[in-house]
Parts: sequence; structure tokens; C-alpha cells
Amino acid sequence: MPERGVSDRPHEACGVFGIYARGEDVARITFFALYALQHRGQESAGIAVSDGQRVSMHKAMGLVSQVFNEENLKPLQGYIAIGHNRYSTKGSSRLPNAQPYMLESALGPLAVAHNGNLINARQLRQRLLERGVGLSSTSDSELLTQMLAGAPGSTWEERIAHTMQEAIGAYSLTILTSRALYAVRDPWGFRPLCLGRLNGGWVVASESCALTTIGAQYERDIEPGEIVAIDERGPRSIAGAERTRKALCVFEFIYFARPESLLLGQSIYRARCGLGRQLAIEHPVEADLVMGIPDSATTAAIGYAQESGIPYGEGLIKNRYIGRTFIQPDDRLRRVGVALKFNPLPDNLAGKRVIVVDDSIVRGNTSGPIVAMLRRAGAREVHMRVSSPPIRYPCMMGVDMATREELIAARQSVEEIRQHLGVDSLGYLSLEGLLAGIGRPAESFCLACFTGRYPVGEPEEERKEAFDGAMDEA
Repeated sequence: MPERGVSDRPHEACGVFGIYARGEDVARITFFALYALQHRGQESAGIAVSDGQRVSMHKAMGLVSQVFNEENLKPLQGYIAIGHNRYSTKGSSRLPNAQPYMLESALGPLAVAHNGNLINARQLRQRLLERGVGLSSTSDSELLTQMLAGAPGSTWEERIAHTMQEAIGAYSLTILTSRALYAVRDPWGFRPLCLGRLNGGWVVASESCALTTIGAQYERDIEPGEIVAIDERGPRSIAGAERTRKALCVFEFIYFARPESLLLGQSIYRARCGLGRQLAIEHPVEADLVMGIPDSATTAAIGYAQESGIPYGEGLIKNRYIGRTFIQPDDRLRRVGVALKFNPLPDNLAGKRVIVVDDSIVRGNTSGPIVAMLRRAGAREVHMRVSSPPIRYPCMMGVDMATREELIAARQSVEEIRQHLGVDSLGYLSLEGLLAGIGRPAESFCLACFTGRYPVGEPEEERKEAFDGAMDEA
């Protein structure tokens, strides 16, 4: 998997996709949709397809372009498909944890792709084991698949609704049966999921950017607690679980989603510009150049420049492929660190007072080297601005962030972080500024990584490999 020591970001959750479209090459369409969702997970990819009777599947470790080719796409024939890009959260990065999961049940074949994290996975796992259910992986996504297969009910709608009552946490699901596609979102709506129309068929995806890529029209977001069933009658909305409060992960607006995606009916690009503008209002400073850490902070940096009147320019060029390699650097290259990902532009930096906009600081292990790189390239002053509040608490809902002990803002004050990074000044966006920049109230989001107030209580912090010791790693 990609070298995480070079990154200081909350890592993406996963990307899911589903399509019901007769007369279309659904496996090929799913491939391109997963390509558009590659930013959400780079460890494994998989596609399952149904022709109305049997389900076929291919999945493997690697990027979408590494996993699929003409030879293994050709056998995936049918008119219903689901796909998955994985970044591991619950369960380590290895093939048995790759998705979708597929099995035979009393109601026929079932395949499931899951984005999220269950906070009661340990209890659910123990319950399945006590029932004699064999588990082949350490992923809570397999738990959901087995729960769906064994849930009471004579229809898949009944089984899905029952499973939603027992599963606590974050889950956006695409579910494939022999003759139907289901899209499911947890009652809090932690992870995004949207519905689109493709010619005479229907698609669901983690982000609307996948719909644009395949030429589908965005219809709406799937609501928290909703089940959308899609078959020959078209889409039907079914109440799955009672919604308590909305709690979409706010990092979708800060970092995860692609700028061209729509979420809660608004443009991610416009929201990130708003964050940058608000950041300029809260933390102004005299400077010659505003730059962003590419690519995720570029839009916020543009917003900061627009509000402040200070010119926007590039200071770092990103190598967009180094971070996606599965080859680990040797000791010498590891010492080079961020230089593997970024090269500075001395002509733009020499003698300049530079404002560096970043979207977040998690551990603080790459921001310092980036600052040092900018100074070596000739920057006279470096002022760092962060388009999110300090991250002081870990995420339990499907974002691989860090433990509390690893979070720099949980251990140090803003002034101590400034000194640690070696910047002339440091400013974080306030929580109020975050919400103002997005233009949504606090009740729309999960803000637990900033506040420590989890929408589902205070889940126990676990490493994502928590169940690995119980499995045979051979």
C-alpha cells in the first residue's frame, strides 16, 4: 500500500458504486466510475456483476488500473454491478479484506460494498462466531455481509432494514442481488451516497464526480437511514432506520471529496473557496504570495488570495504518482521524505513572504519538512494557514486519521505547533469559521475530530488491525 509516512492527512474512507442498466456494459462503466473515485481508496478494487441469475466478481490489491484489464473485465457480464475502492479502516490492507464481499444465501447470491466503520463491530463479530458463522477476513464489511445473509425476513428489503437496526456506526452500502441493486445509508449519514440517472438505467455512487465521468445525471443525495431499491420498476425509496440527526463527515468538504462533486446540493469547490476566504478574514498577514499544498488545499488557497488581495501562485509541484506506488522507498529515499512528493519552485519563492494554506495538520510530520523545503528554496517568511480547526480527537467512523496520542493538536498548543513547524506565524480556521465558510449549521455534520463530541456516544478507540491477531495471516 502507499507509504503513509510521507503523508500527514486523514486518509480517505472508501469509494462505492452501483449500476442497474439493461443494455449497457455495466462492468466497464463501473471501472470508469471507480477510476473517478480512486482518490477515496488506493489499496484494492473490485467489481461484482449479476446477469439476473448468477453473480461473477473480480477483485485484487492495487489501483483500479492495476486490478482490471480487458481480459478480466470481459467475463463480468450482466446488467447490475457494484464496485469498490478500498482504503483500510477496520481490518488491515490484505486481499481477504478487499471488497466487494460475495456469498450465497437462502435468498440467492449477495454481494456487498461498504464505505464506513462500525463502532460495535467487536460485539457483532462475536455474535456471528457464536452462531457458527465462519469469517474469512478482519473487516467489518464482511460482518455486514454475513448479517444481511442471515437476517430474518423473506425479502432483501426486510433483511436490510433489520441489519440497519443492529449495525451502529458509519455505512454507505451498495448491495447486489441476482435481480436488484440496493443503496443504503446509515441513519446519521456519516458517509456520502448519491443517486443518478444513466440513459434508461440508474446509478449510485459515493460522489457525484463519478456520475459526471460516466455521463450520468445527478438526481439527489440518498438520505440518512434510507434504502433505495432499484430493479425493473426503477428506484423505490424504503424507510430503513429512523434518522436521529444528520452527521455527515465535515472532512468531505475540507479534503475528501473532489472539488467538482456536489454534496448537500452544493459545490465542494465553492465551499472550499469559502473556507479560504474565511481563513483570510480570521488570520490576515502581510505577504507577497499565497500558495496551497497541492492538490487538496489549492482551492482554499485561491479563496484566501481572493479575500486578501494577495496574489495566488504555485510554490510546490506535486509528483502525483509517487504517493500511489506500492513500492516502499529504501532508507536513503525515506530520509528524503516529502521531496518524494513535492518539488519547490525557487523562482516563485525567492525573497518572498509566503502564505502556505493547508487543509489540515494531523501528526505534523510532513508540514515541518515542507516549511524547511520552502525556506531552502528562498522563501523569506513562511506563514501557515490551515482551513480547518485543530484536530484533537481521533475519528471512529471510517477515517484513518491517528490515535489521540499521535495528534499534534491534542498534545501541543497552537504556539507550540508553530515552533515545531518552524513557521513565522500559524493560524487555524475556527469552528465557527468552518461552518460559515461551508454555509451549513453544525447540526449538518459530525465534528467529533474537533470537539470530541461523537454523534453515537464515545466509541472505544481501536486500531484498524484490531481483529488481525485472530486470523491466520498466511
